[in-house]
Amino acid sequence: MASQEPPLVTISDLGRHAGETVRLRGWVYNLRSSGKIAFVILRDGTGFTQVVITVGAVGDAVFEQVVGLSQESAVSVVGAVRQDSRAPGGFEISATEVEIISPSHDYPIALKEHGPEFLLDHRHLWLRTPRQVALMRLRAGLIKALRDFLDDRGFVVMDSPILTPSACEGTTTLFQTDYFGEPAYLSQSGQLYQEATAMALGRTYCFGPTFRAEKSKTRRHLTEFWMLEPEAAFVDFEENMRIQEDMVSYMVAWLLENRAEELKVLGRDTGPLRNVAAPFPRITYDEAVAFLKEKGIGIEWGDDFGAPHETAISLRFDRPVFVTHFPAAIKAFYMKPDPSRPEVVLGADLLASEGYGEIIGGGQRIDDLDLLQRRLAEHGLPEEPYRWYLDLRRYGSVPHSGFGIGIERTLTWIAGLDHLRETIPFPRMINRIYP
Repeated sequence: MASQEPPLVTISDLGRHAGETVRLRGWVYNLRSSGKIAFVILRDGTGFTQVVITVGAVGDAVFEQVVGLSQESAVSVVGAVRQDSRAPGGFEISATEVEIISPSHDYPIALKEHGPEFLLDHRHLWLRTPRQVALMRLRAGLIKALRDFLDDRGFVVMDSPILTPSACEGTTTLFQTDYFGEPAYLSQSGQLYQEATAMALGRTYCFGPTFRAEKSKTRRHLTEFWMLEPEAAFVDFEENMRIQEDMVSYMVAWLLENRAEELKVLGRDTGPLRNVAAPFPRITYDEAVAFLKEKGIGIEWGDDFGAPHETAISLRFDRPVFVTHFPAAIKAFYMKPDPSRPEVVLGADLLASEGYGEIIGGGQRIDDLDLLQRRLAEHGLPEEPYRWYLDLRRYGSVPHSGFGIGIERTLTWIAGLDHLRETIPFPRMINRIYP
């Protein structure tokens, strides 16, 4: 009778197969040998484990091939799973078979320190390292938690277009392209289209890439980034903030419970994250400006915040903080003015704790047709491209609100990073579009 083929398993699943013989497929992350024994650190995308290979178990010819392998060679291994607290992942494999699927030669990223520009030039390979794998798994978990929160609360995902005929956040940061002889732009935000879908389905959100042609080299800016943007009919300014703080609190708690290993790999001190629970503190723009002036941080009423301002404000609190009622002149044309004080809007930025700055911008939208038309004119925007958007105020307009949360900025905070370039698989910055 032919011997039974051992089951193909992943490294993350080894704990369920202790004492069994299994097959693993993956890549050589590191290898060391001494005499007739070799120790291979194998990775397969789900984790890392040690494979022990001896001449006695695999034979001289195979052993010689193994010790000649270099980093990132692809292999298939059959062996017994043994629990070992000293080994990566808590288990190791005693190999009885090794098949070399594809050798690797002159792998450019050695197990040593490399500069950020070199690593970004090799981003397609840098992603394979333990830290980057942990970050990408943390990113995926963050997105899952946000979407689960909204899906479970009646929000319906509705995709907004990437190519648009008009601006959402201002005309100075648009990427323009030709659309069969007509100008078109890469989307700065899916919000305007979500307002239309919210009038159809009540509560909706989109999730996708957005583009800003900002000539900025700060550690908080990308030219292409991902946003999740909810919009809801019959939701006012106050309820909009409650949704945000509940969503962020849920997301952080989910990650602490379900991505603890990834946070450990990153060396993240999770103590500050455990303070993140609703309700979040709130201060007005007026109060924030007064505080910044007291601290000697240059700002005048009517100025927008930069990174130093956001950092100083957020360091006052042990959890995220809302800054509300910004001057209308520095906010988008669709922001609803405060009826009791029209020079400020019913909008808020949510600043992450620990000095990480803005992760969410949102507010109540203008629902009055005449006012919206005046605001378009004040911003120097033509009505024609927004005719469909104005229709939303002509046919059953209602109070409505929404917000956008930037995935990369949020992950920078959650992971405790200095720069957001590691938070997206392939970052696009003012000086980088390769690879």
